[in-house]
Amino acid sequence: MLSSPTAVAKAETPPFPRAPRGGNRMEADEQAICSYLKSFPKEFVSAREICRRAGGKKRYRDDPYWAKQILMRLAEKGILESDSAGHYRLRPPDKKKGPKRWIAPHIQELLRKSGKDFEGVIEIDDTDDPSAM
Repeated sequence: MLSSPTAVAKAETPPFPRAPRGGNRMEADEQAICSYLKSFPKEFVSAREICRRAGGKKRYRDDPYWAKQILMRLAEKGILESDSAGHYRLRPPDKKKGPKRWIAPHIQELLRKSGKDFEGVIEIDDTDDPSAM
């Protein structure tokens, strides 16, 4: 017999339904792989190295190829990219293709009054790669 009112309320409420397995949530292994690859933002890392480092020593000793299926699944979802050698990296975020605007409107007005066409003359690439300079 239930004596406290909280016990009665808990017994009468149905459990919440679980989220479907195929949703946007990532499993623990997928999160471990992604967090490992975040430390190498623009580098491709071999699948063997991911198997060795992302899950720990014991996991690698038990099954040296534990991450192979997960890596293929993440690449299929579009979270990872792979190169021709079978190395993986996190997919870089898409660049914004919004409208371009001037930083200083008075400079835009001066250039417009000059009568010259400056469309497409100067293209600034927003790369964070210092080796490109």
